[in-house]
Amino acid sequence: MRYRLFGRTGLRVSELVLGTMRLRDASEYRRILDVFADAGGNFLDTAASYGTSEELLGEVMTDRDRFVIGTKYTPTRDAGDPNASGNHRKNLVRSLEQSLRRLRTDYIDVYWVHVWDRYTPIEETLRALDDVVRSGKVLHIGISDAPAWVVAQANTLAQLRDRTPFAGLQVPYNLLWRDAERELLPMAEAFGMSVTAWGPLGQGILSGRSGQRKDPAEYTERQRTAAAAVDKVAAELGVPAAHIALAWTRHRSPAILPIVGVSSAAQLAENLGAVDLTLPEEAVAALEAAAPFEVGFPRDFIEGCDTAPVIYGDTVSRFDPRGYAVRA
Repeated sequence: MRYRLFGRTGLRVSELVLGTMRLRDASEYRRILDVFADAGGNFLDTAASYGTSEELLGEVMTDRDRFVIGTKYTPTRDAGDPNASGNHRKNLVRSLEQSLRRLRTDYIDVYWVHVWDRYTPIEETLRALDDVVRSGKVLHIGISDAPAWVVAQANTLAQLRDRTPFAGLQVPYNLLWRDAERELLPMAEAFGMSVTAWGPLGQGILSGRSGQRKDPAEYTERQRTAAAAVDKVAAELGVPAAHIALAWTRHRSPAILPIVGVSSAAQLAENLGAVDLTLPEEAVAALEAAAPFEVGFPRDFIEGCDTAPVIYGDTVSRFDPRGYAVRA
């Protein structure tokens, strides 16, 4: 497996992220970690709210420094306590201490805000995260499931006030769910952020595994068409359907690191083969034709203006924008 820098940091992370949300059996967890590490994988994704995921990882991990551990906070630790949830300083500090105990470690490589808390000022969250980075308990920070304008505001504040910026963004992304392309991916690329993509197999719809898929009768027409297209391209290229779905997410942007959630070492070993697959352009076109997506306003309007003489004058047809850093 190859490695990429995590955002604008020097941290090297594997090009696939191991998702641990579904892991419940300690012995299988150990086998999965061994398979992942043997393939060169080092980036692990967990969360305080993923049941016993943190505790199990702390139990089975034998070489803590070998791995880059990402965990998250925001969801409630105590449903009866109004301050046991959210992105304010108190919940951040108490959640971090809980995760450190569960993971049996004294630092977290990447500490993620799990979801935007609309009731906590982003300035408070950012300052509290900067404090735990300065304390050494957290090395880098990321944010999951938040609007692009919130992340952009936070990172701009970080630049202005010399605080730790978000180096990573975590969002759902797959052939069926491409909403991130409207604002989130261009924003992340502009700020140099890594994007860990959850749900790259579309909740099993794009996996090619009938046992992981919903009852096909419950599919929408778009889901059926997309799944059939993935299966067809997989058959043509002689690879599992999951490889096609994972390769599609990876080809969209070098910033994207798919999160591969598995329940067995055998399933992980099969999915790891996706890192060696580069989709032909005709395959990409066939997949995207099967699951149409419109970026919408304002991006499609602005892109239409790119070649409009009424906007840029009569020389617009002779303008070469390559190398223009702001172009998304």
